[in-house]
Amino acid sequence: MAISNDKEFKAKLGDLSLSQQRQVAARFVRRVFGLSNDVRVKTAMEVAMRGEISDAELTMVCAAANSARVESFTQCGKETDWNAQAGHFVARAAVACVGAASPMLAWDAAMQARMARTCETVATGEGTQNREAEEQYHVLEDFLK
Repeated sequence: MAISNDKEFKAKLGDLSLSQQRQVAARFVRRVFGLSNDVRVKTAMEVAMRGEISDAELTMVCAAANSARVESFTQCGKETDWNAQAGHFVARAAVACVGAASPMLAWDAAMQARMARTCETVATGEGTQNREAEEQYHVLEDFLK
């Protein structure tokens, strides 16, 4: 069955194990990674994609991704730079992937990735409409196959 709305999307994400949520969340980050290109975000994404992750690895990559998040926030500046803001949301999505075991970490990462894409469309003058939610539905459907 195809996912057609956020209610279905969130319910399916909630049915996943923590490891599966990390893996699908990393796929959401991968879709928007080009808006960041921070090696710490990439490392967090790659670690989250693996099924087995030690607590020590999670702690290490979470700290690095969080540093990227903090640094990206300071780059946004007083006069918002939408491209820098997009990078900040990508870093926040990466932190969601490898951070504390939230019961809905994949949902959290998905929302941050959507915000990153929205910032990108504002920066390019396309407005706030984007299709990231639908793309995430497809990502999850492919993951569940």
